[in-house]
Amino acid sequence: MTQFTVAHLLQRADRLGMRLVAGPVDAAIARVEVVELPDLRDATYGTLVIVPGDAAPAPYLVDVALRQASALGLAGVVFSSGFTLTETAGALAERGRVPVLVSEGIRATDLAVAIDRVISGGAAETMTRASYAIEQASAIAADPARSADDMLAAAGAALGISLTMQEDPNAAWTDRAAVFIGEVPIGRVVAEVTDPAASFAVPIVASLISRSLHRQIRERFAPNQSRADLIVELVLAEAARVDAFIAPAARLGLPLHLTHAAAWLRPRQRFDPNQRPPHAVAPAVELFALQLVEEHPELWHIAYIQDDALIVSTQDHGAGDHQRRLREVATRIQDYAQTLAGDEWTYTLGLGTPQPSAAGLRQSAAEARVAADSAIAAGRLGGVEVTDVTGLRRVLLDFYASPISRNLLQDVLQPLDALGPERATTAVRTLVAYLSNRNSLTHAGRELTLHPNAVGYRMKRIRELLDVDLNDPDTRFAVELACRVRLLGGAGT
Repeated sequence: MTQFTVAHLLQRADRLGMRLVAGPVDAAIARVEVVELPDLRDATYGTLVIVPGDAAPAPYLVDVALRQASALGLAGVVFSSGFTLTETAGALAERGRVPVLVSEGIRATDLAVAIDRVISGGAAETMTRASYAIEQASAIAADPARSADDMLAAAGAALGISLTMQEDPNAAWTDRAAVFIGEVPIGRVVAEVTDPAASFAVPIVASLISRSLHRQIRERFAPNQSRADLIVELVLAEAARVDAFIAPAARLGLPLHLTHAAAWLRPRQRFDPNQRPPHAVAPAVELFALQLVEEHPELWHIAYIQDDALIVSTQDHGAGDHQRRLREVATRIQDYAQTLAGDEWTYTLGLGTPQPSAAGLRQSAAEARVAADSAIAAGRLGGVEVTDVTGLRRVLLDFYASPISRNLLQDVLQPLDALGPERATTAVRTLVAYLSNRNSLTHAGRELTLHPNAVGYRMKRIRELLDVDLNDPDTRFAVELACRVRLLGGAGT
């Protein structure tokens, strides 16, 4: 069994209110007793003697006591807080190898009981050390200016062992030592050695760190969160209400008059498109994104619209490389989300173009959303899709960005939805091929890799459901436009 020394005792110095003023620290302590100085000659080998009384003894009595302690092989002598070590006494302690300690404001009998518990160990000492560690960590946690490292250092010093925080973004909430910020796993508190007192204290220290970090993050990013909420409202609002957001945005420090570029990150389960992503991914991604962009000179926001993440970068008008910087940040967020969610999930990223003003933010967000949806509809899951700002697709984006236009075109194809999502999408693709080939079953069949009779069979059913005249040029144009907008947005896929 390892001998308990003065050095071990001093590891609990803060809790016991003790300090070493002279002598070595390797003296082994066999027992502890409260002894008056005149009775010191009766103490036995290996005893740590506590001298009672608040008044400091005369220096010559201290010199005599230290000579006796050396001759008897005592483990050390503890004086009260009023004690002052003379130069002669210090020399005697060093030469006689007698540790001299001072207790700070603790009665001799109470100190003896506490030290005896430390020496004998057992459940009482375990709980005392654990309680003291929790007390020290709690005191640090109450100060907003102190950090998690400060809490670990204080608790570790109280326990006499080192505590560290091991990062682990996959830590389970059932892990008693896990550290979370809200619902986001950060890691776990780890003790350098297996220790019963640490086993009691570590879960509570981890909980204190979790609450402290959550408070700091909430205070740090609260303004950003309020602005992100307003961005979501702006993106989802009708175009006629855009001006109503300018004043609230100004109060929150969101400069809507500048230029905005948006990225849209959409999760999709590889085998079940209707399955929602793991609950813990969204808050973890949000926290990662906020910390990632904190040091960037641009103004950044991340907001969630259902399961989709909307990332917005705001800069002065005409700033160069706006979309490139958006892509750099957004792809790092995409990679992090993919890593957290696992291989069964994909995160497809759509990038909008930089646009000025509140209306421009809405436009860029719509572009980003359509870009992501288009990639998914085309089977490019998990990739990065950049908005094509030229040609027909740009026109379709404008239609898709307008809720009124989108709803009107959606009404045209609504009868096909009775077929179910998968068959409705097949019908829309068939209809586009048929109309874009001037109602030619042969050419449509070649495009769809189908026999013309099969295309004719499909079109017969589609005509019955839509009940429109596809030979009429205006009707044909409206239906094809509706089909292309639906496919562009990935609706029903």
